Amino acid sequence: MGLFDVFTRKQPLSGPREDLPSDVKNVVRILRKVKDPETGLDIVDEGLLYGITVEGRSVELFLLMARSTPECHFCQMLAINLQNKILSDIVEVLKQEGFNKIKIYNEIGLLLAEG
Repeated sequence: MGLFDVFTRKQPLSGPREDLPSDVKNVVRILRKVKDPETGLDIVDEGLLYGITVEGRSVELFLLMARSTPECHFCQMLAINLQNKILSDIVEVLKQEGFNKIKIYNEIGLLLAEG
């Protein structure tokens, strides 16, 4: 690896890993519908999703939501609103696909949303 190779952007994988159970692959496919309003990328390609547990029609998601925000209080409020939009979109698309129990946690295990 060269000195500046750490700055090159790698292309995201085109789909879920092949070794994932089919129910987890299905949830990943569903979550590709959820876009980050700020970047326009889906949350899977953006790297927000790092864990999924599926049991029947129940799903637990683990998201990496820690972002550095400027000291500006207005900017922090915008970040919170963006996060809330992403969370509500996740719950909505999973409910539309028939999941009846949804829990979404952040990177330190705090419950962010449920539906």
